Amino acid sequence: MPVYNEENTICTIVQSVLARTEVGELIIIDDASKDASWEKLQIFADIPEVKLLHQEVNQGKGAAIIRGFAEASLPFVVIQDADFEYTPEDYPKLLAPLIADKAEVVYGSRFMNVPGQVRFFKHEMGNKLLTFCSNFFSDIHLSDMETCYKCFKREVIQNLLLTSKRFGIEVEMTAKLARSRKLRIWEVPISYCPRRYDEGKKIGWRDGIAAFWHIVRFNCFTSEKKCYRKPWEKILPALINR
Repeated sequence: MPVYNEENTICTIVQSVLARTEVGELIIIDDASKDASWEKLQIFADIPEVKLLHQEVNQGKGAAIIRGFAEASLPFVVIQDADFEYTPEDYPKLLAPLIADKAEVVYGSRFMNVPGQVRFFKHEMGNKLLTFCSNFFSDIHLSDMETCYKCFKREVIQNLLLTSKRFGIEVEMTAKLARSRKLRIWEVPISYCPRRYDEGKKIGWRDGIAAFWHIVRFNCFTSEKKCYRKPWEKILPALINR
């Protein structure tokens, strides 16, 4: 769970995550918040399932996520934002294909005809345009590349070489997962309750513009050796005959 200036929601979302029976470990990375987020998180410091990490300098969502991936120790890893746009009630949907060994990666899609709050048209169209461009270059067919809810077998996400410090992390993960041509990637429908910018939403139009460059960069100008630490067959032996 990456955190940056989320003092209004952080305690409630952490409690919601910990209430889920699926959760055995919660890694929280505060990315040098300027508000009281870090101070409020201290009430969870003595809970065995919680690991609190603090970045001394703000580096971006991607940097926080990468640090969290490195610290993960349980079989499955889910990215959770520190607000209520995404609900932990969807964890069973995300985990089901991994538990059933039908997938190595699961994306939670906001655009698979799930009932929910009406969204901002331009923001949604922007997400769909980025997804279309990502699909074109990566040659996998997702409906929601920019979703927060991405779920992985731990060996898979820890084998990726990730470098993006900001929101480009979403594009980078997708491009490098797609490059494997062997990993099974599933999508499942999830609920989504978008928040407004005056409620703390951080991604902006500059990040959208940057995402187009990241799509080209990571799909067309990144060598295979910069995608993975080890060949996938050494990480997941079951992939050998695929």
